[in-house]
Amino acid sequence: MAARLVIEGGSPLRGEVEASAAKNAALPAMAASLLTAQPVVLENVPALVDVVTMRRLLEGLGAETSGGPGGATTLQVGRVACHEAPYNLVSTMRASVVVLGPLLARTGVARVALPGGCAIGGRGGRPIDQHLKGLARLGADITIQNGYVEARASRLKGARITTDLVTVTGTENLMMAAALAEGVTVLENAAREPEVADLGRLLVAMGARIEGAGTERIEIEGVAELGGARHRIIPDRIEAGTLLVAGAISGGDVTVTCAAPRHMTATLAKLEECGAALTVVGDRIRCVGPARPKAADIITSPFPGFPTDMQGQMMALLGLADGLSKITETIFENRFMHAAELRRMGALIETEGSIAVVRGVGAYQGAPVMATDLRASASLVLAGLAARGTTEVSRVYHLDRGYQALEKKLQSLGARIQRIR
Repeated sequence: MAARLVIEGGSPLRGEVEASAAKNAALPAMAASLLTAQPVVLENVPALVDVVTMRRLLEGLGAETSGGPGGATTLQVGRVACHEAPYNLVSTMRASVVVLGPLLARTGVARVALPGGCAIGGRGGRPIDQHLKGLARLGADITIQNGYVEARASRLKGARITTDLVTVTGTENLMMAAALAEGVTVLENAAREPEVADLGRLLVAMGARIEGAGTERIEIEGVAELGGARHRIIPDRIEAGTLLVAGAISGGDVTVTCAAPRHMTATLAKLEECGAALTVVGDRIRCVGPARPKAADIITSPFPGFPTDMQGQMMALLGLADGLSKITETIFENRFMHAAELRRMGALIETEGSIAVVRGVGAYQGAPVMATDLRASASLVLAGLAARGTTEVSRVYHLDRGYQALEKKLQSLGARIQRIR
């Protein structure tokens, strides 16, 4: 039987806990190893199911990988042995599509399964058409056959590319492809997420010529080849935010260390609006929870706006707020699946299309609930921490894709939570 988490609610969390490194920065950094025959050493790589999947994918393409202390991971693709990212791996993790750009740029051939990996859809089902349009602008010949994208190019040529919508993995794919293209590429309407800027820093350390990574206009002057590098992955702003909400929802006093507060301004502002008392010193963020949260409205948007990946966690908090809150989800369709499970715990939430109206209740009741996707599972754990009685969260394999030992971190703060297999 699959693992589940059993939570006895009602204990205010107290203490210090360290934020892990960002999964969404580690995965594209790992894919960047395809751009060179030299070793790429990544420090602080989180121990997550998605990271294991990416390592298996890269090993299938010819990478030699090894682990060291403190999450150090060495990847070396001396020779690309295979050009195909197979469906059995891509289907479990949508982010694996970021091998498309570097594989094509290095070898001139890439065959990558169309991604699955998520129950949530995005405008049009989280498509990768922006990736493909951009690669075509760089001179790639692209066909889609039997559920696979096949791309070919003798050598990519620099171009001006304006994406129709902001896409993080699309920006990363095109940035990596353009690093080895001939001439200058300009990406307009690029994603500004900290993870994109982090990938830019790694590529520059490998010898790429990139300016503007982390802004909406990125300029890349292609080079003939890239070398190895050593790079430290940035902290996970979503995990840090989740742990702060755990402090707030339990009425506790939690300090998250090794965080990057400058990446979390929208989340921190909303927590304060909900009545949490925050103190930020360097890479430490302290959150003292309110007696009862205040209502607040949230609209998700690309960075530096409020992150869609924190929407479910804040919904759990607002479900206990004094008053009426409105959440507008602009990034992904279908991202209110946790609302039905929160309702099982006594939450009053009505959803219609991209809007959720949350009427705060005095308390949640423990109940058996089921995780539907990665961030939804975090919202249910948070609700369980605050609930009266016992909450059982099943299908926690979703949680393990993006949170490193979350229950152990919560236990260290005094939560009564156990994993049962």
